[in-house]
Amino acid sequence: MTKKTDFIYSAESEPHRIRTKKMLKEYPHIRELIGKNPYTILPIIGIVAGMILLAWVLRDQSWWWVFGAAYFIGAFADHALFVLIHECAHHLIFKSRSANRWAGMLANIPQIFPSSISFEYYHIKHHSFQGVHELDADLPNAWEAKLINNSFVGKALWLLFFPVFQATRLSRLKEIKAFDKWTLANYIVQAVFVTAIAYFMGWHSIAFLLLSFSFSVGLHPLGARWIQEHYLTHTEEQETYSYYGGLNKVAFNVGFHNEHHDFPSIPWNKLPQIKKAAPVYYDTLHYHKSWTMLFLRFLFDREISLFNRILRKERGKVALTDVSKPDLEMTRVAS
Repeated sequence: MTKKTDFIYSAESEPHRIRTKKMLKEYPHIRELIGKNPYTILPIIGIVAGMILLAWVLRDQSWWWVFGAAYFIGAFADHALFVLIHECAHHLIFKSRSANRWAGMLANIPQIFPSSISFEYYHIKHHSFQGVHELDADLPNAWEAKLINNSFVGKALWLLFFPVFQATRLSRLKEIKAFDKWTLANYIVQAVFVTAIAYFMGWHSIAFLLLSFSFSVGLHPLGARWIQEHYLTHTEEQETYSYYGGLNKVAFNVGFHNEHHDFPSIPWNKLPQIKKAAPVYYDTLHYHKSWTMLFLRFLFDREISLFNRILRKERGKVALTDVSKPDLEMTRVAS
C-alpha cells in the first residue's frame, strides 16, 4: 500500500458542462425537466414542524432518549433539510430569489447554526469551479488531509467534527464574498429560534437539535454522502459519483449527484428522469448502492484518504460571478 501525500491534479476541465452539452444535443427533451417545484416548501414546513415537536416531547426525557432520537430520527430529518436547503440554494422552489432564500432559512432553523445563505454562496462556486482549490469549499485543505491521514481514528474524528473542518476551509476562499444582509438575516433568525427553544423547552431540546445536526453530517452512515459525491473510490479518476440506494427516498434524491451536476436547473423530484432519459451516459459510470457500506469502507480502507480528490489549477473561462446554470443557458441559446 502506497500512502497518498498529495491530491490528484488534472489538466482537463471538469466533466459536467461537456456532458451537459452532449446530452442536450442527443436528448433535447431533457430540457422539459428544467424548472421549479414550489411544492418543495411543503416538506420543508412539515419536517421543521416535526423537529420542533420532537424537541418539545424530549424536553423532559432522559438523555438516552435524546441521544437515540437524534441518531435514529433527527439525523435523517436534518439531512433531508440540508437537501432542501440545497434546493433553495439553486433557486429550484420559487421564481423569486428572495422567496427561495427565506425558504432556505426556514429549513435551516432546526439545525441551530446559521448556514443556509452562506451555503448558497459557497456551493454555487463548487459547481462553477469544481476542483479549483481556492474556490471550491467542498475540497479539503492540504493540512486537513495530512492531519487525518488514512487511519481509522483520523477519519472517524474527521466525520465527527466535519462541520468544524468545513468551517476552517473558508479562510482559503478569499475571493468569495459570503457576508451581506441575507447572511445577517440568517444569523438573526437562528438567534431568535435558539433563544426561544432554550427558554421554552430547555437544554434537552437544544441537545437533541445539536446532536441531530451533528449526526446528519458526520459520524453516521448519512455522513458517507460527503465521500460518495466526489472522493475517488475506484481506480479510474471519476470525479463525481451517484448513489442509487433506498435512502434517496428520504433524502429527496440527493444521491443522483452526477445528474445534478450535469443539470443543476432540474429540481430534486425529476433527477431520476435524467438517468432514465439518457442511460448510456450514466450506466457506464461507477456509482454507490449503499451509504452504510461506503461509510464502513471509508473508515477501514487505508487506500482511501482525503487526498482522494481531483484538483485543477486552471479555472477555464468561467467568470467568478457564474451562477452555475449551464443547462439553462444552453437551453436558452438553443431556443
